[in-house]
Amino acid sequence: MAFERAIALTGGIAVGKSTVCSLLKLNGLRIIDADEISHRILDESHEWVKEHFGSEFVDGSKVLRSSLGKLIFADASKKRALEEYLHPKIKDAITKESIKQDKLGFAYIIDIPLFFETKNYDIKESVVVYAPKELQLARLMKRDGFSKEEALGRIESQMDIEKKKALATWVIDNSKDLAHLQDECERFVDLLKSR
Repeated sequence: MAFERAIALTGGIAVGKSTVCSLLKLNGLRIIDADEISHRILDESHEWVKEHFGSEFVDGSKVLRSSLGKLIFADASKKRALEEYLHPKIKDAITKESIKQDKLGFAYIIDIPLFFETKNYDIKESVVVYAPKELQLARLMKRDGFSKEEALGRIESQMDIEKKKALATWVIDNSKDLAHLQDECERFVDLLKSR
């Protein structure tokens, strides 16, 4: 059975989930990365993308994610079509990986950015990487070079970070510096080890 020892890691865009995953790995936790899996499956689906959205979104066997992202975030029906195609394939790959991890007998993390939005995984515990919305906005504009409007559009396409924080089993605060974040991650790992 899948997800028995899984903990979903989630949060909003540009809150630092990737950094947290790296720090948790350094502290010995095993991570299943839904983004990594979804990128692989998206590239494997390049013919479908070409057929449904156009050849300008594909280069060889690679999907041009940035260009496709601009299209789907501007058109809810196209976003929904892509999600309806990809999400079952992503879930199947994550489920298979989860079954392998459960056999090892220890807690592990599944990094699922849209965990609360999709309600697609039967995982009982979750940890939210948290940064307030203003910080999310500033980080996203700096990281991806988005205008304020583009960045807000991406942030507002997801559940509000405060709501995610309220739904979480645990919270890792990433509203300060890297040293603070390292402490937060170590505290979380220690908590899991003590159970």
